[in-house]
Amino acid sequence: MRVRIVVAAQSEARFYDTDHFDSDLKLVGRLTDPKARLHDRDFKSDRPGRVYDHAPPATGRRGGVGHHGTGGERHPHRHEAGLFAHQIAAALESALRQDQFKRLVLVAGPRFLGELRAALSKSVDSTVAVQVRKDLVHAADKVVHQYLPREIFAELM
Repeated sequence: MRVRIVVAAQSEARFYDTDHFDSDLKLVGRLTDPKARLHDRDFKSDRPGRVYDHAPPATGRRGGVGHHGTGGERHPHRHEAGLFAHQIAAALESALRQDQFKRLVLVAGPRFLGELRAALSKSVDSTVAVQVRKDLVHAADKVVHQYLPREIFAELM
């Protein structure tokens, strides 16, 4: 049966199928997210709120006052990456239901690989045979093939 290879980053994902270790990778799909190339400032129009801190008064004198932004950890760029990871996961779920693959190989940079694994359903997650923590989305197919271990094809032959 088939092995599906997903080569993904925050803005693009390519889906390959192969039956044997020595076979070439066959491109079966591609997803892109144009919003992933935008800057954080392009997602929202205003600055974060401001907070003024007051230090306790010491010996009758007025304390120091500092102010800072309250942007927090909510980055629009990371949020968009999470949405794209869910889109990839939905495509994989649909392909698994149609019995298009039996094993899955995920190839992505460490941060996006975590987003992608978190978005996968239990049924798709159970098919993951190998995770490659490397951003190869702009690499040639032959380079991607070099990262595939022969062992994942052992039971398929």
